Amino acid sequence: MKKKKTQIKTKKNAKYYKKMVARIIVYFILTVVGFVYLEPILEMLAKTLMSAEDVIDPSVTWIPKKPSLENLSFAATVLKLGTTLKNSILFAGALAIGQTFVASLTGFALSRYAFKGRKFFFAMLILAFIIPVPVLMVPRMMMFVVAQESLKFQLIGTVWPQLLMAFFGQGVYSTVLVLIFYTAFNMIPRVLDEAAEIDGASALKVYWFIVIKMSATTILVVFLFSFVWNWNETYITSTLLRGNLELLPSKLTLFNSEFDSVSKAVGGAFKLNEAFKMSATLISISPLLLLYAFVQKWFIQGIENTGITGE
Repeated sequence: MKKKKTQIKTKKNAKYYKKMVARIIVYFILTVVGFVYLEPILEMLAKTLMSAEDVIDPSVTWIPKKPSLENLSFAATVLKLGTTLKNSILFAGALAIGQTFVASLTGFALSRYAFKGRKFFFAMLILAFIIPVPVLMVPRMMMFVVAQESLKFQLIGTVWPQLLMAFFGQGVYSTVLVLIFYTAFNMIPRVLDEAAEIDGASALKVYWFIVIKMSATTILVVFLFSFVWNWNETYITSTLLRGNLELLPSKLTLFNSEFDSVSKAVGGAFKLNEAFKMSATLISISPLLLLYAFVQKWFIQGIENTGITGE
């Protein structure tokens, strides 16, 4: 009996130690992977707080000897933070709303209806995602120029081209957003649609009161993806807006030249270095980090959401 108890205890201990070793290995791998992703942000934070002396001091790597917020303050001045932040939020938000709405309608149609040419539309969606943006930019530019001349209405250099593209399914990565909605809507049982239709609900009522009401986390995920992509997009924006609307990411791309002019205006007291560049980059991505921090719970739920099963 004692031998059996000892053997059982030994097996339990062996299993326990195996689990502990496996857990340690998993946490080690997660820590290493996490550091790979966090290291650039940590380095950015460290250099943001460095003074000019710390930047050129080879002995300073992570912890500055003379920490200061002066870099952030001056970088915010160069970026015209008050104006560019407001413009960027309103601009990216409007485009994200348009893309989310159109992508949800398109995903609903593809998910719920079998119509002639459905496979063709799917092929066009995939093709639109594969073709590089610069290739599509030339015909789009020509189209807006012709429309501008025909309508006698200024389009190039305004927000209208990108708003029209967003509300007509031609926004940044609209294909991905449509496919996200399509997959999520396919997981909602069609018997709910049929029950609503028996009660006299129209297609739009089914879309709004059943499909949309049951896809809140999916809508949030799509909106956030669209907002971040439109926030970071500079190629299409610079081509169509022509710098007529000051946006934070666009100002960041011109930071070096803007820095010199602003520095001269204050007597040349500041010299461009890595600390100022890192400060400007941190300011540019901070709104996105704050947004994610507030909605991460629902965002993760939307990513992990498998929908309603049973059919």
